[in-house]
Amino acid sequence: MANGALPAVRRPVPLRRRRVDWVLLAFFAVNLLFITYFVDIEQLTIANPYHFSYPAWPPKFIVDMVHSYGSRYDPLLMARPAFWRMTIWIDVIWNGPFYVAAIYAITRGRDWIRVPALVWCGSMAAVVLIILAEEYNGVHKTPHFPIVLALNLPWLLLPLLTLIRMAREHPFTELPSPAAPTVPAAPAAPTGPAASEAPTA
Repeated sequence: MANGALPAVRRPVPLRRRRVDWVLLAFFAVNLLFITYFVDIEQLTIANPYHFSYPAWPPKFIVDMVHSYGSRYDPLLMARPAFWRMTIWIDVIWNGPFYVAAIYAITRGRDWIRVPALVWCGSMAAVVLIILAEEYNGVHKTPHFPIVLALNLPWLLLPLLTLIRMAREHPFTELPSPAAPTVPAAPAAPTGPAASEAPTA
């Protein structure tokens, strides 16, 4: 490096200046605290929603809510084929820990979350598109596709927003502003007897 100068150390951009990140934080928090380990995990702890005993987790009211929605709008959720249950395993094993890391990294302004976030964008979009294709015209297609599409749309739009947000190499940090050059002060005009004795032309 020229003149042996050290590289400038990047610093986190304060969260109050990153308004889009509040949307990502809210989405990841909802997924972590409600969707992944309450709603989705029900489809792993209950293999057959038509013949089961209430499991230790999730709570009974969550089980009833999921089954009520599935019975009315989502035959695929109630059928739970092998590929569907695998998408839930992906959510529990990969997405859940990612949400924890992402909430921490975005809050603290850590750029290392960028690559995991890009991987999450691709995996989430792929899973949701596969599910929607089955919901639209598969063996277990729903007669209420507009409702199912609307409910799944955030899991397509938020990965897109995350992808845009992570497009820069350093999404959460910035270089410090260069210090403004100091202008030397003008010498003070002489005062007192010395000033009165100054030679005149």
